[in-house]
Amino acid sequence: MKKLFVKTYGCQMNEYDSGKMLDIMTAQGYEKTDTQDDADLIILNTCHIREKASEKVYSELGRVKKRGLKSGRKPIVAVAGCVAQAEGQEILNRASVVDMVFGPQSYHKLPEFLADVERGKRVVDTDFHEEDKFKNPAANISKKVTAFLSVQEGCDKFCTFCVVPYTRGAEFSRPVADILHEAHDLIASGVKEITLVGQNVNAYHGLDETGNVIDLGQLLFLLADIQGLERLRYTTSHPSDMHDSLYAAHRDLKKIMPYLHLPVQSGSNRILKAMNRKHTADEYLRVIEKMRTISPDLALSGDFIVGFPSETEQDFLDTMDLVHQTGYASSYSFKYSPRPGTPASQMITDMIPDDIASDRLLRLQEVLFKQQKDFNISLIGKTLQVLTEKTGRHDGQMIGRSPYLQSVFFDAHSSDTLGINFGDMVNIKITRVTQNALTGDMV
Repeated sequence: MKKLFVKTYGCQMNEYDSGKMLDIMTAQGYEKTDTQDDADLIILNTCHIREKASEKVYSELGRVKKRGLKSGRKPIVAVAGCVAQAEGQEILNRASVVDMVFGPQSYHKLPEFLADVERGKRVVDTDFHEEDKFKNPAANISKKVTAFLSVQEGCDKFCTFCVVPYTRGAEFSRPVADILHEAHDLIASGVKEITLVGQNVNAYHGLDETGNVIDLGQLLFLLADIQGLERLRYTTSHPSDMHDSLYAAHRDLKKIMPYLHLPVQSGSNRILKAMNRKHTADEYLRVIEKMRTISPDLALSGDFIVGFPSETEQDFLDTMDLVHQTGYASSYSFKYSPRPGTPASQMITDMIPDDIASDRLLRLQEVLFKQQKDFNISLIGKTLQVLTEKTGRHDGQMIGRSPYLQSVFFDAHSSDTLGINFGDMVNIKITRVTQNALTGDMV
């Protein structure tokens, strides 16, 4: 069999897309490999959100070319995803090793692209196709107990720092029947936990078979009725799109995990307005207060950007104040970096010096990391229901996933743990913690 290597950058949507490309190519006679050295097809599924994203891709392509020259092998090389969407033909112009460039709306045409390459063509496809890439999705072959399920793609918010509307397009919500069908297939393959993904997932507004619009909360109620599905999550959400049926789902559905990723980006109303975030700091805090009233054991995750153009020290202190008021179990924080083509990238005169932005990021992360560690420490002595996923590095060790998305390590040597399989739910009493993981004993 021919072998396929996929390297995935960025978000959960890219993880989902990479999985679908693997499924498609498996049906074409390829098998997955974990190394480029023996790959016949290499796909770099790229993300354009982070700083110098395109340059990192070109650096990786340089390593691919060097490895091929050294080994004497010439695999077919594809650049997919958001950098491909943004750069297009320029990638072929700059990197002779690349055979295919296609955006996130085009991966369903991968077998066609491959046939073109085998006929001697170099392929560029960054169109937004009328044909829905989600139609007739390839069967899931991953055999994992957790899976992403894409329900929504694109974004209409147009935050001034963000490239998503330009690389993923306008908001699109999949029909309810298609989502339920894919969920059933995932569960039949052994999946126990599904995470619904979308660039703005709580803006989901898909149609059911009678033509009625179903929002994310209503969709969660439908999914929760599926036998064999143990857990539900969703990401990434926007504070302006939290709505009554979503609050009700968190209140009434035990299958929804008590974990919410809700980016705020800044605690300064002036900066939030400059970012075009469409919410204020107070509105964000009211959403959190309502969620914690509904779900008192909720763990919160957030995104932060420091050093946004024109950010003052007081703006930064407003962010620090919001962080102290909220308390986060996990977080993602970055210095602002301009993304070409976005409105914020034109704010040249308001750019913050790198040393100031770096200092602010360090101060913010010190607080966020302490909050994360404190949250983990608060779990010591508690018993959590853990979904067993895989074996650990040590003999007899197993690893599972907590309701709060941490990895949980426990010893599977004892008589109490004999017969435990991947996908089983086990009760683990937490005894030790690190910044990112928990360790415990089976109860």
